[in-house]
Amino acid sequence: MRALVLALIVALVAGNQVNFAPEFDSGKTYKYKYEAHLLGGLPEEGLARAGVKIQSKVLIGAEAPSTIALKLIDPAIYEYSGNWPEDVFVPATKLTSALSAQLLTPIKFEYANGVVGKVFAPIGVSETVLNIHRGILNVLQLSIKKTQNVYEVQEPGIHGVCKTHYVVSEDFKAERIHLTKTKDLNHCQERIFKDIGLTGYTERCAECEARGKTMRRAVAINYVMKPSTSGALILEAMATELTQYSPFNILNGAAQMEAKQILTFLDIKKIPVEPIKADFLHRGYLKYEFGKELLQTPVQLLRISNTEAQIVETLNRLVTLNVGKAQEDSPLKFIELIQLLRVARYESIEALWSQFKAKNDYRHWMLSSIPAIGTHVALKFIKEKLIAGDLTNAEGAQALLSSVHLVTADLEAIKLLEGLAMTPKIKDNPVLHELSMLGFGSMVSKYCSENPSCPSELLRPVHELLIQALLRHDNDKLTMALKVLGNAGHPSSLKPIMRLLPGFGSAATILPHRLHIDAALALRKIAKREPRFIQEVAVQLFMNKNLHPELRMVAAIVLFETKLPMGLVTTLAKSLLRESNLQVASFVYSYMKALAKTTSPDHSSVAAACNVAIRILSPKLDRLSYRFSRAFYYDAYHNPWMVGAAASVYYINDAATVLPRAIMAKARAYVAGVYVDVLEFGVRTEGLQEALLKIPDVSAHADRLTKVKQAIKALSEWKTSPSSQPLASAYVKVLGQEIAFANIDKTIVEQIIQFVNRSETRTYGKKALAALLSGYTLHYSKPMLAAEIRRIFPTSVGLPMELSLYTAAVAAASVEVQASVSPPLPDNFSPAQLLKSDISVRAAIAPSVSMHTYAVMGVNTAFIQAAVVSRAKVHTVVPVKMAARFDMIKGYFNFQFLPVQGVNTIASAFVDTYAVARNVEDIAAAKIKPIIPAGPVTLPLRHNFISQSSRMSASSEILPIDLPRRIITKLKIPKVFVKKMCAASQIFGIKLCAEIQSRNALFLRNSIVYTIVGNHAVSLRVSPAAGPVVERIEIEVQVGEKAAEKIIKVVNMSEEEEILEDKNVLMKLKKILVPRLKNSTVVSSSSSSSRSTSSQSSSSRSSSSSSASSKSSSGSTSRSMSNMVDLLDPIIKMSRRSSSNSSSSSTSSSSSSSMSKQELYEMNFTKNHIHQHSISAEHVNSNSSAQSFESIYNKAKYLSNSVSPAVTILIRAVRADHKNQGYQIAAYYEKENARVQVIFAKLTENDNWRICADAMMLCNHKLMARIAWGIECKQHNSTIIAETGLVGKNPAVRVKMTWGRLSDSTKRYVERISEHLSRITVENGVSRTKVKNAPKQIQLTVAVASETSMNVLVKSPKSTIYKLGMGLPVSLPVGDTAAELEAYPDNWTEKMSYMLTKAHAAECTMFKDTLITFNKRKYKTEMPHSCYQVLAQDCTSELKFMVLLKRDQPQEENMINVKIENIDFDMYPKNSAIMVKVNGVEIPVSNLPYQHPAGNIQIRQRGEGISLHAPVYGLQEVFLSFSALKVKVVDWMRGQTCGLCGKADGEVKQEYSTPNERVTKNATSFAHSWVLSGQSCRDTAECYVKLESVKLEKKVTLQGEESKCYSVEPVLRCLPGCMPVRTTPVTVGYHCLPIDSNLNRSDILSSISEKSIDLRETAEAHLACHCTAQCA
Repeated sequence: MRALVLALIVALVAGNQVNFAPEFDSGKTYKYKYEAHLLGGLPEEGLARAGVKIQSKVLIGAEAPSTIALKLIDPAIYEYSGNWPEDVFVPATKLTSALSAQLLTPIKFEYANGVVGKVFAPIGVSETVLNIHRGILNVLQLSIKKTQNVYEVQEPGIHGVCKTHYVVSEDFKAERIHLTKTKDLNHCQERIFKDIGLTGYTERCAECEARGKTMRRAVAINYVMKPSTSGALILEAMATELTQYSPFNILNGAAQMEAKQILTFLDIKKIPVEPIKADFLHRGYLKYEFGKELLQTPVQLLRISNTEAQIVETLNRLVTLNVGKAQEDSPLKFIELIQLLRVARYESIEALWSQFKAKNDYRHWMLSSIPAIGTHVALKFIKEKLIAGDLTNAEGAQALLSSVHLVTADLEAIKLLEGLAMTPKIKDNPVLHELSMLGFGSMVSKYCSENPSCPSELLRPVHELLIQALLRHDNDKLTMALKVLGNAGHPSSLKPIMRLLPGFGSAATILPHRLHIDAALALRKIAKREPRFIQEVAVQLFMNKNLHPELRMVAAIVLFETKLPMGLVTTLAKSLLRESNLQVASFVYSYMKALAKTTSPDHSSVAAACNVAIRILSPKLDRLSYRFSRAFYYDAYHNPWMVGAAASVYYINDAATVLPRAIMAKARAYVAGVYVDVLEFGVRTEGLQEALLKIPDVSAHADRLTKVKQAIKALSEWKTSPSSQPLASAYVKVLGQEIAFANIDKTIVEQIIQFVNRSETRTYGKKALAALLSGYTLHYSKPMLAAEIRRIFPTSVGLPMELSLYTAAVAAASVEVQASVSPPLPDNFSPAQLLKSDISVRAAIAPSVSMHTYAVMGVNTAFIQAAVVSRAKVHTVVPVKMAARFDMIKGYFNFQFLPVQGVNTIASAFVDTYAVARNVEDIAAAKIKPIIPAGPVTLPLRHNFISQSSRMSASSEILPIDLPRRIITKLKIPKVFVKKMCAASQIFGIKLCAEIQSRNALFLRNSIVYTIVGNHAVSLRVSPAAGPVVERIEIEVQVGEKAAEKIIKVVNMSEEEEILEDKNVLMKLKKILVPRLKNSTVVSSSSSSSRSTSSQSSSSRSSSSSSASSKSSSGSTSRSMSNMVDLLDPIIKMSRRSSSNSSSSSTSSSSSSSMSKQELYEMNFTKNHIHQHSISAEHVNSNSSAQSFESIYNKAKYLSNSVSPAVTILIRAVRADHKNQGYQIAAYYEKENARVQVIFAKLTENDNWRICADAMMLCNHKLMARIAWGIECKQHNSTIIAETGLVGKNPAVRVKMTWGRLSDSTKRYVERISEHLSRITVENGVSRTKVKNAPKQIQLTVAVASETSMNVLVKSPKSTIYKLGMGLPVSLPVGDTAAELEAYPDNWTEKMSYMLTKAHAAECTMFKDTLITFNKRKYKTEMPHSCYQVLAQDCTSELKFMVLLKRDQPQEENMINVKIENIDFDMYPKNSAIMVKVNGVEIPVSNLPYQHPAGNIQIRQRGEGISLHAPVYGLQEVFLSFSALKVKVVDWMRGQTCGLCGKADGEVKQEYSTPNERVTKNATSFAHSWVLSGQSCRDTAECYVKLESVKLEKKVTLQGEESKCYSVEPVLRCLPGCMPVRTTPVTVGYHCLPIDSNLNRSDILSSISEKSIDLRETAEAHLACHCTAQCA
């Protein structure tokens, strides 16, 4: 009984339980009112917005338990483009009527427990209309949980699968359920959107998005439902979706798109929804489905009726309007053409091509438009035309590049590119094959970026190509495959690539080094998807010290691009502490140091780790020079705007040679939370260096010791052959994808040379010249869709919202050229004949560009658009008409710039932001409204208050409590900012005006978005200036005897005297008419007299030690200057000022602690000359250069009176009234006084402003120049004196610049430049001391400190700057270098080359037993008696030189043997002198210097020694004296030498490298390894030692086992039959074997040098031996 009662209670409770899930009863129709709208714009009211509204009644009825029918009744569509909220939505009656059939067609959907399932609709309902129905269904989607009122679920909806928050509350009294669900659309498990344009090119920057957001999206729906036991009834549903977007961080202001839906219950009818006869097909689910909006550009809306006819009409208009000039609206028309091609059938495109391919203008417009279709149709067309041969190579390459960039990646596009690349015809064309293969990789990358689960099968053809190329040793195909895989960046390519990397694949050992580099670089894109895997590979490559340093550095680049964690960075830092290769250490350390300073968010964690690493490494590696490899990284990131840029440069070297081994550079841009690698290029030059060195091919299998032995006997057998590796290689990446690469080898160079020398090439050149002579006309136009970046995503309403950026441009040019040659050229003329002809050319060139950029946010469908658009238009036209004449024989050159009629505006830019609404049924009624209205706007006061005071988000509704919400005010729009600037040149009759107009929304909010919003216009106009008409602007140059004929304005002494006389008359007139000026005139006169007296007394004091004739000369000179302005006053006073101020400088410096090293920078200068000039006897004994200059100048102030000009240049405007305007430059040369004068004068009548420059060579050691300018060259002046002399015993040059009067503006500029230079000098380690020097004077003294350095001193009026020992890139022609240059008496090229190579030569020296290597490492060595050691040699395959060193046993004196080609040079001491033999013939000292006839080899005496110079062979100098020897190799031999002097590669940790390339730790062992062993104990050379492995005599127990050990490093031992008489201990490494090993001694020693070292012990090395007479 109890059980029965309990069951009844449970049944009762279950029966009364309320079901919150909406249900629609069968047989009933539920009637709702539905209204939805979308509005976009800025959030402030009073500004323009654009939007769409949909109104309808909705009938919902159940046809089956889980199948619901939905039908719209009386649907209506409205448009909005007006000021919100004053304006109202306007009915789009025609559009509603056109879509009514689709809108009224019912749809069906599955519905159970509030969840929408499959959606069904007839085929006649378009996807766009069905998405509107999905917007209604999205409101009905509810995921109800019976046991929870607050919960989260991943709910599918129209936007995708997103996290949805539910809050449910029940009002029991009102019998209502209140439910709210919200979605953060930025965090969806499956988000529906479509990116077009940059897919595969951009990478998401998560760290950037953490600091700011560019877009926020959220949706909230509030429900009011009536509960029932069968299911809840939705009484009202209100949905609000808000999207905020700004490319510069939404916190700084953003545009917004707001969507609202209201579904209101009206009635229930007990009749079902009226069915229709149609097939309801499954059309997907609730999720949004993309339709034709993917092909619809948001820039404009077209009504397409006849696609082919409209394309022809548009094409005709584009071609017609852009003949030679880009029409202003052409970019928009070009976008229209693209839109039409996108909807056209493929057959129509084929027909259009057949119609227009023979017309060049139409042809290239079509080829520029078809790739912009953006689908695989474009690739299909290009593929077919390439195979058919309809396209030239240039057209095909251009079309392929554009298509790969613009076509959306899909499987069909990938297959088309694969098929194109494998076509035999394309394979035979290297350029097209490369582009198609690289494009295939790029297309795979784009596809996989959009579809992360893309299959590895896509790259199977490339993987197979790589394997086949590896088996066939086809390096070119391997390179191609690696480039393609690098573009694709698919993780499945990791294993094939690793097979080509050393240490991972056995096949890698036989591959050339450049393929290893390409394989490592191919990992970079894979690293973006699988950073952990790539880190493992890259770390192994980097840590393997047996690999080439360049490969290890490339591995480091790959490694750092994976954003290393702290632990791995620290591991790298620890490894660098033990790194033996300084190139690698310098590269990685510099990379870490650069990254430690980064500001970009994506490298912030790496920067922190690198900061720790450089603290560990800086004490050891911070001072490495720039001759080592380096990595540079610079970036700047602005967090508030989320924009930034970064640049990285990698300089990879291996021995600091002439050319670096590789250079790579990359530029990256950050914007809107993503980054893109805009441009990257790389160049490798190892083969080019080889070509420069002319290295032949020698067997690579012989070890170095064998080469040394064979070279002594067979130097004459060296042969040359071309190298097989490329001279250089280069690649270019754009947007992270490699678009081109090239391996430049000797074959290509030979082909280029053959092409240039072909007769067809010369014929083409002659045809081109003939075309110019007959008149050449070209009209060219080129359209381009530079950018199409789109993001499309659904809204709650069901309409798509789009964010897009379009940039289209049209460039055009009109060129007309007409040339003539006199006398006429013969048929078989040579180019040299043009240099003896009179050539005239007339040309008219008019380049123009029109560019449109559109930024769009709003609704974009095939039938309606409602969006906010920011549009920028740029248009430029720069026409130029000119004529030129070149008379080579007469030295006459004429250039004429003719006026261009009808062009006023040469450049204009216009930016406006507007709201637009339009529909396809009534395009003419499109509504366009500027965002910022022209007049005042009525607004609620709260927005004005918020924007001006709190600066809160304008969408906020938070208001102060005491502010009435109903207060209304008018927002006053600021006036348009207008500014006009003009500059006119009256001389040339040109007026240039720039006009700026701007009105933006900054009055609402101070942010970059509000700055852009509005209207902005900039224009640049050129017009004739007021005054007489200028017919042309002419530039004439006449050189030679006829230069005087071109002089228009003669400036001579008679003119000056006349002007001076006129001035005197005026002055007297003033005295008579204005008596009050008399006193001031007297004062001025007396002042002038006092200056003259002071000048005379100063002059007399300075020459008190001179003769009386000198004094009289000085006095007469002073009197002669009384009639003119004293321009040389600073020069006459200079010596007095210098002497007086030098003492004051010394005094002030002694009192200053900073001047305690005055003697270091005083640099007392002793002149090289006692000035004597040949003008007259009175100057012979004069020491005053100023007086000599003055005397010559006064004798002929203007050379035009006595000398014809050497050059005349006229720059003038030819006016209609024939008056001269412009400038004249005349240059004169007076041979007698070595004087040059240049007069720059204005041609305008009565304008006496000019520049006068005079320069004289007063003697062989002194040059003086004076520059004066102003009215009659009397307002301002400056004097420059340059002279040679000595500072101590060193040659020096001193330059003094003094000035008298300078304009205020000139002084300001000079002060700014001085401050800037002072700051730069201090930052670069130049010493600077504040001290008072001579006023109005700057003095520069440069003295030779050594052949490669100088001491520099600069004295300005307020400070002294000096730098001691400043290094030079060349050796100065002084001292030994001057003597050595005598070998090149008439060849300046070879002299410069010698000076350059000597300055950078690596030097190795030896004093007694101490040797300092090329790398500056010092060690002591004990030399074996009478045996040659390799001091230095060329260790490349050519063996260009070898330097051998031997110490004579009895005398302990050094002897040197130098081998160059088949020539032997012996340098040795003899009878207290150093002698030299050439091929056994002794050269007497009296015959030095000696120049060998076989080549550029010079021998000369230097001091007590002999020097040999052969820089062409890499040997800069070999010097031998009794106390020292020295070897220098040229810079390009660095890293390619070996011997006792080392490799000259800067790697001091690897200095002791033996001939078998083993690095030993002992200097003695290293030195002995380079001994050339004796051949026989009876050898006359008396070298009785040889290198051999020795057995360790003592017992050794290794790892608990008794062992026998043999030296891995050979030891010097006496030859059989000889006994040691002198020994030295040496520590060598031993390899040990078990004592019971069956191997005999000969087997062990045959490969002992390759064994590992188990221990190090001391052995006895024999230095001198005595052999018995019976020795073998």
